[in-house]
Amino acid sequence: MKTVVSVKLIKRRARIKAVIIGSLCILLILAAVLSDFLMPHDPNATSALLIRKPPSAMYPFGTDSFGRCVFSRVLAGAKTTIFATTFLVAVTFAIGTILGIISGYYGGITDSVIMRTTELFLAFPQMVVAIAVAGILGGGLSAALIALGVTAWTGYAKLARSHTLSIRNENYIAAARLAGLSGWQIILRHILPNILFPLITNALTQIGTTMIGISGLSFLGLGVIPPQAEWGSMISESRAYIQLAPWSVLYPAAATVLTIMLFNYLGDAVMELGAAERRS
Repeated sequence: MKTVVSVKLIKRRARIKAVIIGSLCILLILAAVLSDFLMPHDPNATSALLIRKPPSAMYPFGTDSFGRCVFSRVLAGAKTTIFATTFLVAVTFAIGTILGIISGYYGGITDSVIMRTTELFLAFPQMVVAIAVAGILGGGLSAALIALGVTAWTGYAKLARSHTLSIRNENYIAAARLAGLSGWQIILRHILPNILFPLITNALTQIGTTMIGISGLSFLGLGVIPPQAEWGSMISESRAYIQLAPWSVLYPAAATVLTIMLFNYLGDAVMELGAAERRS
């Protein structure tokens, strides 16, 4: 009896935690979507009279070395950073999952080719590859997304393959084959739904890592090109004046850290919820 109550309590706490953190993430995404309406000033408007002004009622986060409103640029950067991260995670998730399932389900030479390719990309540190690719492509947001996407799909592929291997010989898969279903029908109807939850959980935990990658490339001048607002490029632009105007560095840095922490917590909360569901 105590065990049943304990499991129900753990499940309830995990659900509440997931709902709270999920709601905060939704609010953050809404702020990014509505940033054009929330910005008090033009994020790219410069003024020699407003250079490095401290935070005030008119400029809550102060101004930067070009006299631009830091608060408006943080909001504009939220749209760029969050949307670019979400897009990249979604694309690499889809590509990696499809390749991993194909590799695990069909096996043989298909599995060998896909896994050897995956291991080839994993042999090099992701950020080193991203810097090299972004440098070749000449920088810009699109170049940064391509550079990070070159290796980002590999983790999803390996995870999808391992889960597919664990269930491809189950009785219900054999029954589906006997019923005359094709390989793709079995994948879509039986394999994908049963492995989707751990894959989505992994994708949520990768949002923070991907965001660090995009901001890191922008910081190095290989990502978003100024004056377009992006948190990493904002930090890079203002770091030379950190002693004169620390707010122009601290606010975009704080926004980056808090957003990454929030999405990491969301991934952990969803993972805990899934573990609680399996216990019950």
